[in-house]
Amino acid sequence: MESKKPELDRVDRALLRALSVNARASGAALASEIGVAESTVSLRLRRLQQLGHIRGYRANIDLAALGASLQALISVRLAKHARGQIDDFRNAAPHWPGVIGLFHTAGADDYLLHVAAADASHLRDFVLEHLAEHPAVAHTETNLIFEYVDGDGWQDLVK
Repeated sequence: MESKKPELDRVDRALLRALSVNARASGAALASEIGVAESTVSLRLRRLQQLGHIRGYRANIDLAALGASLQALISVRLAKHARGQIDDFRNAAPHWPGVIGLFHTAGADDYLLHVAAADASHLRDFVLEHLAEHPAVAHTETNLIFEYVDGDGWQDLVK
């Protein structure tokens, strides 16, 4: 029998929305914004974490301010779909310099790699040193990111 996750109520949804704007908001600030007691906020946050709805809290780092003004999405097609090669690539790629994220995808390509680099030369070096040299990789295609805008459409999922 399939277990169903508990449904989120108004308070849970409001907490998730508020945290998406400011994950460092204090319990008192969240309680005031949502209109509940601070103890309720504390209990609800702990419950949302235990249920896996909140996986963690992160800072939104300005990569350009750190010298990585170029970002790219690199499509990666693997040579074979042997479990060992997939696992080797999956385990190595997130730890290469400049990698922000790795997406395992369906379709013509197997992965999308989100990468930050100082400039085009550094991005080229990344491709040559890590992707072109990895035995599992058969093909890559690099797409430069001109702008990234956060979306809030996920909020419709918590109705």
